[in-house]
Parts: sequence; C-alpha cells; structure tokens
Amino acid sequence: MERIDQAVDPARARAWLATAVEEARAGLAEGGIPIGAALYDADGTLLGRGHNRRVQDGDPSMHAETAAFRAAGRRRTYRGTTMVTTLSPCWYCSGLVRQFGISRVVIGEAGTFHGGHNWLAGHGVEIVRLDDPECAAMMRDFVEKNPALWNEDIGE
Repeated sequence: MERIDQAVDPARARAWLATAVEEARAGLAEGGIPIGAALYDADGTLLGRGHNRRVQDGDPSMHAETAAFRAAGRRRTYRGTTMVTTLSPCWYCSGLVRQFGISRVVIGEAGTFHGGHNWLAGHGVEIVRLDDPECAAMMRDFVEKNPALWNEDIGE
C-alpha cells in the first residue's frame, strides 16, 4: 500500500474498498465498465455508492465517482468525507473531488490508469493507494477484452 499522507486506518480503507469492488462487479455484470465507488462521511457511515454506468445509461458523465456522489445526495459540506474508488480517478472525477472539497480519496489501483490523484494530493486531498490485486486484475482483464470501450471511457 502506497501512503501519500495517510491518516485513515488501512483496515478501514480496505473495508470501504470492498463496497466499491461490489459496485465494480455489478457494473461488469450489467455489461459496463468495472469501476465502482463509494462515499463515506468522517465517522465511516456510507453516504452513497455507485458504479460506472456510461454504457448502460448512454451517459458519458456517469462515472462511478459521479454515481456515488449523486447517490449521497445534497449536503451542506463534503469536508471530512472520503471517496473510495476501484481505479485512480480521471480528471473529470478528480475535478468533482476538488470542487466539492472531498477530503480523502482511497484508490484500489492506479496501475491500469493513472488519473489525477497526484494533482489532488498537491491540492491538499489525502490520497491512499491500496494497490489492490483484485482491482488491478479486474481492470487488466476488462481492458484486454474491451480495448475500444476502454479507450472510449478514458477519452482516447
């Protein structure tokens, strides 16, 4: 596990990641891209969860982090919350984290895709990279079998 300024308990981070992995599996089972996310408040209460639904909904903005954020609903502040995602957040989702002041991002893996997490860290967001083998294997398998869909998802 890489630590870039980690204050969260590693066991808690892995338990949170399990929720995001469940979402990623659900997205894959629906014929979509296997990326899942969950948003937790400061005391560890699950606020929202979701998975990438770009394919299923025909909506290019429905990334996993966006789905989890929407499911959490409107809040006065997002300070102290943690976004957990199976894959390093893209620039779009990194912007969401920054825009709404989400305090921490827990990342399942960043080898398949290295998104904006270093940029977020540079702007005061705590980044916890778990380098989870299951997340990495799920994405590698998906990318290998669906290169055109993957390239569409990441904007290439």
